Amino acid sequence: MSQDQKPAADVEPGTGSTVDEPQKLRSQAWFGIPGKEGFIYRSWMKSQGIPHDQFDGRPVIGICNTWSELTPCNSHFRELAEYVKKGVYEAGGLPLEFPVMSLGETNLRPTAMMFRNLASMDVEESIRANPMDGVILLVGCDKTTPALLMGAASCNLPSLAVSGGPMLNGRFRGQTLGSGTGVWQMSEAVRAGTLSEQAFIEAESCMNRSRGHCMTMGTASTMASMVEALGMGLPHNAAIPAVDARRQVLAQLAGRRIVGMVRENLTMDKILTRQAFENAIRTNAAIGGSTNAVVHLIALARRIGVELSLDDWELGSKVPCVVNLQPSGEYLMEDFYYAGGLPAVLRQLGEAGLLHKEALTVNGNTLWDNVKDAENFNVKVITPQATPFKPSAGIAVLRGNLAPNGAVIKPSAATAALLKHRGRAVVFENIEELHRRVDDDALDIDEHCIMVLKGAGPKGYPGFAEVGNMPLPAKVLRKGVTDMVRISDGRMSGTAYGTVVLHVSPEAAAGGPLALVQTGDMIELDVAARRLHLDVSDQELARRREAWSAPESPKRGYYKLYVDHVLQADAGADFDFLVGASGAEVPRNSH
Repeated sequence: MSQDQKPAADVEPGTGSTVDEPQKLRSQAWFGIPGKEGFIYRSWMKSQGIPHDQFDGRPVIGICNTWSELTPCNSHFRELAEYVKKGVYEAGGLPLEFPVMSLGETNLRPTAMMFRNLASMDVEESIRANPMDGVILLVGCDKTTPALLMGAASCNLPSLAVSGGPMLNGRFRGQTLGSGTGVWQMSEAVRAGTLSEQAFIEAESCMNRSRGHCMTMGTASTMASMVEALGMGLPHNAAIPAVDARRQVLAQLAGRRIVGMVRENLTMDKILTRQAFENAIRTNAAIGGSTNAVVHLIALARRIGVELSLDDWELGSKVPCVVNLQPSGEYLMEDFYYAGGLPAVLRQLGEAGLLHKEALTVNGNTLWDNVKDAENFNVKVITPQATPFKPSAGIAVLRGNLAPNGAVIKPSAATAALLKHRGRAVVFENIEELHRRVDDDALDIDEHCIMVLKGAGPKGYPGFAEVGNMPLPAKVLRKGVTDMVRISDGRMSGTAYGTVVLHVSPEAAAGGPLALVQTGDMIELDVAARRLHLDVSDQELARRREAWSAPESPKRGYYKLYVDHVLQADAGADFDFLVGASGAEVPRNSH
């Protein structure tokens, strides 16, 4: 499509129907109408110093900003938004910035995931209720990315995501230190007695030393990569460091491009197709991406009307992991960008026949047009497809009597020797019990046992917290053991690692079989066979179920709304009433 095509048709308030001629933009239902209503919409906007000619029918671009000082990964977004505005003005549009709820993983309790759906509602209703024709989504700390994509998808206006970019590599005492991943490593070292508390505190400023999100291939970097692989961001969106001037250039180019997208009526449903999601799943495997991408992409697909299930993640199960980044590998996102970034990975996937090359992207080109000439400048960071970092690294979907609706594990972050394991369950009913008992030397546990945590799922925590990567018992760590099989209905940070089975569905709080596991039960894990089995008879499980009772639900407020309506992990943990889309019909006048 060319940028000189006619703009999208106007939408009559309250009808969703289009007006044939003259074609107008959606914002003209506010700014282009005569009389009292038009006066009100324009006059108060002019109090900001906006000239009258800015309401002449040019595209109005909303800049959806998740800036917050409580979300340190997004603390530079005010500056980034200014570069977006430059681009919008250059292309002949009118940029209008608006805030939405920001989700900082490090500060929000009980978990940022508790508020992903709420933030998506904020985005959806802000877009629909306001005079905008297209949207730039400023995303960073990991839940802001799916929240903004989900909310925008439910409106389906032309939209383009700009990620804030990863931090610079952490450096501590001459060594590279990865955000998140370093925390798990060093905290275990402190508990094992091999790192002092003083050194642990010193490392705080060394790990996170610049603006930006986690520079490991955690969930933030994974979701920034998903934005690019889905076609919802410009090339190199995933990896340009936040402090690199090229991140600002990308934001400015995005501002220019969203104006063109409005003129072409390039809406999200034309980009977020089944092919796009399959590309993203295979890309997630190739980069060793986070398990959290599973729930986010399933939820996003269901907002835009694409059927995507947990089983579809097996599309990536045989895809080689070619990106050698922490937590699965050695390097960090800054190194990834210098090596060629995601375009170099996508080119390898395309050449291996693992990419839908014709998938459309926000710049109007196909995904293959964007990446076919991408170069790999460092084969240590981005390994060749023929000699990959890890041969099969996609998300593995497990099933069995312990997880009838499925569970997931990330083999690339696991210990190979534990991917087939039978062990005695040591059960923790909730996170408080785990913290209370895990360092008690009287705890009857060794490295051959399987740690089981209940009450960490969407309803049970509530919010589906990142607590699945349980700390190992201190007495096991003192033996030099660094991994054990762990099973829960929770999630884990994308920066974490280990042989960790996650997202067990149905969760314990919903009456899933996980609720019935007792200490001493034998559990079998066989990742190659995709099997997760509780070695307890059906008769015994039925007896236990009769004695089980559901946890008490919250009585009021958002917690009640959440627990009453959140779907299970295998369905994306969205709210049941948000699945689907409502479009961007112009509402009734407000006066």
